[in-house]
Amino acid sequence: MLRHGTPMLTLTSNSNERGLRRGVGRRAFLRGGVALAATVVALPGAASALNDTQARALIGKAVDDVNSAIDSGKTGPELYALFENLFVKYADVPTIARSALGVASRSASPAQMAAFTTAFRGYISRKYGKRFREFIGARFEVAEARQVKTFYEVRTVAYLRGQSPFEVLWQVSDKSGKDLFFNIIIEGVNMLAAERTEIGAMLDARRGDLDALIADLKTAG
Repeated sequence: MLRHGTPMLTLTSNSNERGLRRGVGRRAFLRGGVALAATVVALPGAASALNDTQARALIGKAVDDVNSAIDSGKTGPELYALFENLFVKYADVPTIARSALGVASRSASPAQMAAFTTAFRGYISRKYGKRFREFIGARFEVAEARQVKTFYEVRTVAYLRGQSPFEVLWQVSDKSGKDLFFNIIIEGVNMLAAERTEIGAMLDARRGDLDALIADLKTAG
């Protein structure tokens, strides 16, 4: 159940596909973009100093800032730049990028990994920034947070016009030294798994040439 008095938050999006559709359809808030279908990134280490209040506060601020970006009236590159700044501010981008690259990250040089991370965050910001306007008029309620091993999972409920409410889970950790989210799951559709599949396919199409993938990601999305 939602906690009494939890803030009602609004999100929006714009896309050529339906974001947040059921399964791989309308539920796919970030097109394959919201879920690790069988494998959640492992965050080893001692018990986190992060608590449920801090985790909920982080997600509340993130959603508020996304709403502000959408309400800014900016479009195109200016809007995508705002989303990229928010991605860097609230997400553990290095962890997400390394997970998306998968096995190839093990053989990448530090310079390649840094270049991939920068290109990937721009790609994600453009890809999903185009879809945020689909959330105009939507409402997100931040509910409870629960500890899962060394991270917290914050549950939100999304209400879109003409659709039944659905659950969005944000996975938050302080492993990087800051409170940041590293994954988003919508009814079992996981951002990390979806992006890993997509990036893997893009890398395969370039015969494993990571430098070519990095170059193409700079304009993709």
